[in-house]
Amino acid sequence: QVELVESGGGLVQAGGSLRLSCAASGFTFSTYDMAWFRQAPGLEREVVAAINWSGFSIYYTDAVKGRFTISRDNAKKRVYLQMISLTPLDTAVYYCAAAAPAGWTLRAVDYEYWGQGTQVTVSS
Repeated sequence: QVELVESGGGLVQAGGSLRLSCAASGFTFSTYDMAWFRQAPGLEREVVAAINWSGFSIYYTDAVKGRFTISRDNAKKRVYLQMISLTPLDTAVYYCAAAAPAGWTLRAVDYEYWGQGTQVTVSS
């Protein structure tokens, strides 16, 4: 069965850092594009960062560019999100998602598999 399991979330003070991890199983991870999305209460889910199957195409939303780094290890079937200089605006549930190997996409509706999410809370 397909499974994406996020970990690494928690409570951190503004200016702090966290590293999120996502462990994938049950599908051909190395052929899927991966992304991190986040959703704060009352707001729409937004893409934070994405990385294609090979790791050579990477996207960051403007709000996190320069602070977050997405990476993947296809051998370990894991994708990571290193977050530094966190602010309260980064507070959200962060989701790991996988897009079917049909092409590069940043749209949430195109991501086939989703994790349960991990809470990131940044205090001021």
